[in-house]
Amino acid sequence: MDIAQLAQTRRTCKAYDPTRKIPADQVEQLKTLLRFAPSSVNSQPWHFIVAGTEEGKARMAKAAKQAPYSANEAKILNASHVVALCARTTLDDVHLTALLAEEEKAGRFPTPEGKEMQHKGRSFYANMHRFDLKDTQHWMEKQVYLALGTLLLGAAALEIDATPIEGFDAKVINEEFDLRSKGLTSVVLVALGYGSDEDFNAKLPKSRLPVAQVMTEV
Repeated sequence: MDIAQLAQTRRTCKAYDPTRKIPADQVEQLKTLLRFAPSSVNSQPWHFIVAGTEEGKARMAKAAKQAPYSANEAKILNASHVVALCARTTLDDVHLTALLAEEEKAGRFPTPEGKEMQHKGRSFYANMHRFDLKDTQHWMEKQVYLALGTLLLGAAALEIDATPIEGFDAKVINEEFDLRSKGLTSVVLVALGYGSDEDFNAKLPKSRLPVAQVMTEV
């Protein structure tokens, strides 16, 4: 696999073929990519809603019915699958304890000291963002975008088209899926599937700033 070639050829899909569906085994691969995406201190402050049914996509599309988001409604409805990437609204001790328990179950701590060090290290950063920087929500949403990047590159590797969508009414998604009561908030949507002949972006060359302008090697 030429991963640089994937980066140069993947695109943001502008129109989907509603008759084409992502094979079930590839959907499972995409879900695995999300679950195993990296996050700062393995905080995993996220939840992913995967809509693969017409009913599920229709519920997602409610967030793009009104201007200025209405241009995204057809993408959501015609895609094979749509994922809502959500962030936690709190990074509390209950979540930190749950993370530690899962790591212990996975065998990541050969000694009690290792477990203690992991908990202290993660708690240091969590508390720094909670109490000192007071930017916990922003920090958690940055972790969600790490998962977004993982999903987009993985979809390209599977020859699946994707569209990251920030143009949606987050309040509608939050209410539709009762996210507030679950301690979650929607951050970004991703449509996944296969582009149609109406996808004008597929015919356009990619454009990026020159390497010398965006990169410094020392």
